[in-house]
Amino acid sequence: MAPLRTTPKGLFLDVKATPKAARAEVAGIRNGALLVKVTAAPEKGKANAAVAALLAKEMGIPKSAFELVTGDTDRNKSFRLVSHAEAVQSWLEGLRGRLHQE
Repeated sequence: MAPLRTTPKGLFLDVKATPKAARAEVAGIRNGALLVKVTAAPEKGKANAAVAALLAKEMGIPKSAFELVTGDTDRNKSFRLVSHAEAVQSWLEGLRGRLHQE
């Protein structure tokens, strides 16, 4: 199962976030979710903002492209992509290729 879903309401990216990690990184894909570790604490939306910022940086797109839809206070999150769908799909394909080589 892929972390990217297309629905009538748009394109969604499923994420499993780990706050307060030793370092910020995209750690892979597991059970249909992108594994994202951030150093921010899960308080007042800091970890959610850090997840969106890290994904935006990794994918080379603006943070404004990510809208948190579910998981505000949960590790399992779903972001709606309001733009840059092709860039995200291309980035995920590259990530899968790198993970397959490891």
